[in-house]
Amino acid sequence: MDKKIRIKDIAERAGVSVGTVDRVLHNRPNVSPTALEKVNKALEEMNYQPNMYASALAYNRSYTFICLMPKHASEAYWEEIEEGAMLACEARRDFHVDVKMLYYKRFHDDTFKQACDECLSLDPDGVVIVPDQFKLTQEFTDQLHEREIPFVLLDSYMPDLKPLSFYGQDSFASGSFAAKMLMLIAQDEKELMLMKHTLNGRVASKQQENREVGFRQYMETHYPQIQIHEVHLPLDEENRDGYDDILEQYFKSHPATHHCITFCSKAHIVGDFLLRSKRNNVQIAGYDMVQKNANCLRAGSISFLIAQHAYMQGYYCVEVLFRAIVLKTQVTPVNYMPIEILYKENVDFYQRTMI
Repeated sequence: MDKKIRIKDIAERAGVSVGTVDRVLHNRPNVSPTALEKVNKALEEMNYQPNMYASALAYNRSYTFICLMPKHASEAYWEEIEEGAMLACEARRDFHVDVKMLYYKRFHDDTFKQACDECLSLDPDGVVIVPDQFKLTQEFTDQLHEREIPFVLLDSYMPDLKPLSFYGQDSFASGSFAAKMLMLIAQDEKELMLMKHTLNGRVASKQQENREVGFRQYMETHYPQIQIHEVHLPLDEENRDGYDDILEQYFKSHPATHHCITFCSKAHIVGDFLLRSKRNNVQIAGYDMVQKNANCLRAGSISFLIAQHAYMQGYYCVEVLFRAIVLKTQVTPVNYMPIEILYKENVDFYQRTMI
């Protein structure tokens, strides 16, 4: 029906009072089975579509969503996630939505557990989780399920945890795509360098592991003759003094390396080194449109970046909680972000927000 359907119209059609219709529409008690049947029949016959926004506003309650994410420095990938989440909170302020950030330190299980305990103590309405190790994360999500608190996974998809929804790239496809793009410019090379930002040999996320799997599978299928050398840079945000020595030693002992890749957002570490050491014949490819990466891309030490709209991921994770919890609407369970490639020529036209 084109005409707006009023509660009065429904009451007349059902032969009940306006108050009865109002109680049915808002799931309030004290409605007889007979009256409920009459109202539901009238709603179906009139093709009534409720105004979910108006209903949520009328309910007049507040909602708290918590984002559990890695502790990060400024100008980092995670900062973009955080900004997007806070913008979504601002966009829904009329519904009294509040977003709180809780942080944990990568590879420090105790900090993850502490953040999880604090989250549970706040009794949130919904949670956005950047997962840590699977078992550790599962201990937390099991408790969320027990309390019937919906949660969204961001960055790394772990379907066995049974989240409400997921936002992030298809990591395997992304790694395969990175290999394909890299070999457009490196197909005549004999070796490549893979930079891994690690602690005790471990990378920071399941997403990075899956990217590497996709990358290596593509290389083994199409370029089995190319040797891939790994260089591990310790994941220590406070002490990077040894990075230059590690990289200098590698490039001196591997003069045939002209192309490198990393599956984290730290390509600029190698990119800055290449600029300082004036190695103009070497480039690294990497992930994420953070400012330090963009600067190296413009300067020529990074060959390309694969972007995944971190800002949008943060925004949509909060928005999907809003739609599911506040508006009580169905949401899409798996949401893969675009796999986009940025070069020096198009990086200045990249739209961070697209919202």
